[in-house]
Amino acid sequence: MSNLNRRQALRQMGFAGAGAVIAGAVSSCTPGMAAKPNIDSDVLNFALNLEYLEAAFYLAAVGRISEIASIGGNAQIILPSGFDGSSPVPGLSQAVLEYAQEIAEDELAHVKAIRAALGSKAVLRPKLDLGPAFANAGAAASGGAITNFNPFANELSFLLGAYIFEDVGVTAYKGAARLLTDDSAGGVLDTAAGILAVEAYHAGEIRAVLYSRKDQPVAAGLNVEQVANAISNLRGSVGGGKDEGITVGGKANIVVADQNGVAYGRTTAEVLAIVYLGGMGKGGFFPDGLNGAIK
Repeated sequence: MSNLNRRQALRQMGFAGAGAVIAGAVSSCTPGMAAKPNIDSDVLNFALNLEYLEAAFYLAAVGRISEIASIGGNAQIILPSGFDGSSPVPGLSQAVLEYAQEIAEDELAHVKAIRAALGSKAVLRPKLDLGPAFANAGAAASGGAITNFNPFANELSFLLGAYIFEDVGVTAYKGAARLLTDDSAGGVLDTAAGILAVEAYHAGEIRAVLYSRKDQPVAAGLNVEQVANAISNLRGSVGGGKDEGITVGGKANIVVADQNGVAYGRTTAEVLAIVYLGGMGKGGFFPDGLNGAIK
């Protein structure tokens, strides 16, 4: 099985998200070394787009979509027919509901922190697709066996939907780290590392829960293990080949890392290829594309 990097996509967002908290810090360079171009604002806005997406997904899942709908403009957030995000996903166990609420609050906090750090430079929330985009992703990952996939239909669907995002965030943070300039104590990179850790906790949580249900049927002869691993393969096929399923060689694979135990990192282009579902410039979860310089 190839090592696919889905965490990298979300991590790039994440590292950028981390920098958001402290984006106001002044960048510096070591005497005698060429100054590194400061594109922190562009990277943070790239992260902000992705954080808007994650926050919308989790807030909708816990019935609090209004909390993100009122931030960053009034661009449309497309949800599956019959679900408006004002009530939690039906049938969530108390444990999974609490997991989702905690992650939703973390992602909303990331949005607010990045927007505050960027001030007037913060991009507006773009149009988000949490309906047809998921249906298309589900069909592609299952070879057409799963039709009209709806991550808000029930608990298992929610967990699989969350799995699509979480590992991408981890790899996105890692990949964006080298693009940031402020490496001072308490600066952009320092804070980014902290947000990366939060995203990793989220991803590990979702992966562990799915692994515990790996034999549970999903559809048409497919179980959770097969579907989750297919999602990883799909992400990897368009996102730089850096990803891993919840099992490798039939054994649990909760931590996604290279042979040195180091998390993968994705470039912004690789992240975009995933969130656009292979499209160019727009599509997938961002029907009109991201806002900002990196899109």
